[in-house]
Amino acid sequence: MTTSPIEHWPPLAQQVSVTDEALVVDLVDGRTISVPLAWYPRLAHGSPEERANWRIIGQGEGIHWPDLDEDISIENLLSGSRSGESQRSFKRWLESRSPAG
Repeated sequence: MTTSPIEHWPPLAQQVSVTDEALVVDLVDGRTISVPLAWYPRLAHGSPEERANWRIIGQGEGIHWPDLDEDISIENLLSGSRSGESQRSFKRWLESRSPAG
């Protein structure tokens, strides 16, 4: 019996959208990943304009939101990993966004 080799391509992002409920990423291989926005507190606390200002990084290996200082890898999305940011770090970031600073 012979088997055909399986070709594996790294999962790469090509399009991103962020709703009030979810982060949705279309991959170049045709899959779509959707995860709850609550998994990524910086995105959840960002304005629609900040969420819409993203760029693909690493030729599709991740997504960067410069206004929110957030980076998310496609590998982490596929593995179901939530934000790894500590509560202390997130609290500092959130406080830095307040008008009182």
